[in-house]
Amino acid sequence: MTPSPPSPPSPPPPPTPTTVSPAAPRRRSALEVARLVAADIKIAHSVFALPFAVLAAFLARPETDTHARFASKLLLIVLCMVFARTFAMLVNRLADRRIDAANPRTARRALAAGRLTLRHGLLATATTAAAFVAATTLFGFLFANWWPALLAAPVLLWIGFYSFTKRFTALCHLFLGGALAASPLCAAIAVDPASLASTPALWWIAGMVLCWVAGFDVIYALQDLDYDRRVGLSSIPAALGPRGAAWVSRTLHAVAVACLVLAWKSDPRLGVVFALGIALTATLLIAEHVVLVRKGLAGLDMAFFTLNGIVSCLLGVAGVVDLLW
Repeated sequence: MTPSPPSPPSPPPPPTPTTVSPAAPRRRSALEVARLVAADIKIAHSVFALPFAVLAAFLARPETDTHARFASKLLLIVLCMVFARTFAMLVNRLADRRIDAANPRTARRALAAGRLTLRHGLLATATTAAAFVAATTLFGFLFANWWPALLAAPVLLWIGFYSFTKRFTALCHLFLGGALAASPLCAAIAVDPASLASTPALWWIAGMVLCWVAGFDVIYALQDLDYDRRVGLSSIPAALGPRGAAWVSRTLHAVAVACLVLAWKSDPRLGVVFALGIALTATLLIAEHVVLVRKGLAGLDMAFFTLNGIVSCLLGVAGVVDLLW
């Protein structure tokens, strides 16, 4: 009789699954949190609004201010600008952390990616808000000007509000422009509150900042056109498409240049140097749109960061040179 072949060995039992607990969030020092915040919100981009605040401070400077007194005010203005922008950007990152996490372009941001926790973000936001308020009170203690302290909370509310506007209006770009346009007006109030009534150029410069920032933010938002439409966020590119958005941006930049001309004409202290600055600004804004037409989104870094950074520094320096001449 032929023996039966041996039975094949039974397969080994499957391994018992084990549950792996997620790693606890890494504890970060205050210095690490500050470094991550600074990298995420790009402190260097304060250059967009800071030169206009400095120019406004020089326009508002009363003749009675000594060099030392005015220099002290300028230092406080710079501190307030840095704290205010940091606060506004942190509010933006907190409000948009889930939106950012789902958008491939922004998914690597610190709060969206989890490198900073919600607690880190809230503490950093509260710290910068407190620092801003403290800096504004120094204008009262040092110069008997309490307007900056009285307006500190409304200013923080205004510049933080922009982060929520994309949820309900395509005009969110104008709210961003309005947030930055507050900088020259606030700087003037910090130097001499009466200057808002006596120096019309301050208002024209604020109008320029509003239209200039809104114009380049419309272009910047082209990057997220498809994503915004898919998830229901509002923007001018999402509403009008690339071609319509480009024309809105061009119109806003044309109005911005007109505001500069009106600022120049309204204040005799602004002379030839500022006029040349206006002409160069108009040229740079035209170049910005030419770059975008030729290169599309590939030229966005040059158009958004490089050329607009040059515009703000150019106008700030040109105006201050005229005022000191």
